[in-house]
Amino acid sequence: MSTTYKCDLCGNEDPKYFGELNGKIYCRRCISFKGDPVDDSLYKRKYKGQVSLGYKLSKEQEEIATKTLECYKRHEDVLIYAVCGAGKTELVFKTIEYGLKKRLSVGFAIPRKDVVIELARRLQSTFSQYVVTSVYGGNTSLLNGDIICLTTHQLFRYEKFFDLLILDEIDAFPYRDNEVLEALFKRSVRGNYIMMSATPSEKQVNEFRNTKGKNLMELYTRYHKNPIPVPKIKLTLNCLMSYHVLKNLRLFLSENKSVFIFTPTIEECEILFKMLNIFAKHGNFVHSKRKDRNEIIDDFRLGKYKYLVTTAVLERGVTVKNLQVIIFNASNKIYSKESLIQISGRVGRVVGATSGEIIYIADSKSEAMVESIREIERANTYL
Repeated sequence: MSTTYKCDLCGNEDPKYFGELNGKIYCRRCISFKGDPVDDSLYKRKYKGQVSLGYKLSKEQEEIATKTLECYKRHEDVLIYAVCGAGKTELVFKTIEYGLKKRLSVGFAIPRKDVVIELARRLQSTFSQYVVTSVYGGNTSLLNGDIICLTTHQLFRYEKFFDLLILDEIDAFPYRDNEVLEALFKRSVRGNYIMMSATPSEKQVNEFRNTKGKNLMELYTRYHKNPIPVPKIKLTLNCLMSYHVLKNLRLFLSENKSVFIFTPTIEECEILFKMLNIFAKHGNFVHSKRKDRNEIIDDFRLGKYKYLVTTAVLERGVTVKNLQVIIFNASNKIYSKESLIQISGRVGRVVGATSGEIIYIADSKSEAMVESIREIERANTYL
């Protein structure tokens, strides 16, 4: 195929990704993105009043929230680099409210469906007078609203649509290093954007620190001003890892504490739960293929379950009071430094329960384990 093409959807220009069918050229990189685009002329936005958080931001949060809004008013982009539990979502509420007041199209994109569902609930609670629409695979009947909360995969429907687009968890799978999703993100913005992460890459940090029209906001303390709990490493034989999980789980349960137990794979998740369930009742398991996982997570919050065995689906976006974390087979290569930091960040997030334990159970120390602990300890020096 000698003719030069450029895909209108993902921007691909590599000839090897183009094909021809019935005389029409198609792009293999984004062929799976199918669905109707959104017609914004059909939705009428109205300002419905001032928003109240119901609580005060910390001094540092207030400062970053104000600076972020000022940057947006200057038509500049922002990267918010804030530790797990710093309250990243609250940092953009001022800018969202400004967008709503100006009747602008506001979007909040996240790579994972589970986090979209969780975030949409939080946004609807805060912006209760407004329509918060959730858009993800299998939930696309309503595509517009005052605030559109969506997975990054669904951005293909929104060409040059968002006056304000917030992208959280830029380091998370499947968005990270995905050229197609990155192209869809840029294609959907007609105004300016805010990116957020607790673990951005060095390249992303340097880009926003050193590029005109881009701004880096950094927050290394949690809103409650207590240190991030530092993980402990328990080294043991591979065959004894399950025993040590059970030992620590039973101790936490005896203290009436809730527990997440992370496993590298779906298979390990189910096998480990079957063993634990013999000795520790009132638990369950969740992973990406568990269809009723949202109901199970809700039941966990309500106290029906005391522990959950899980894969990375609960790595982000979940806040539970008095939560403890055990990571099974923590040296597995699936766990990067960033993912271990995110998992550890589930602990000690809530006022009144700012401490807790994170236990890495492994048969050896990986570089990611050591570096994640070092990074958390570094963040705690800013207190």
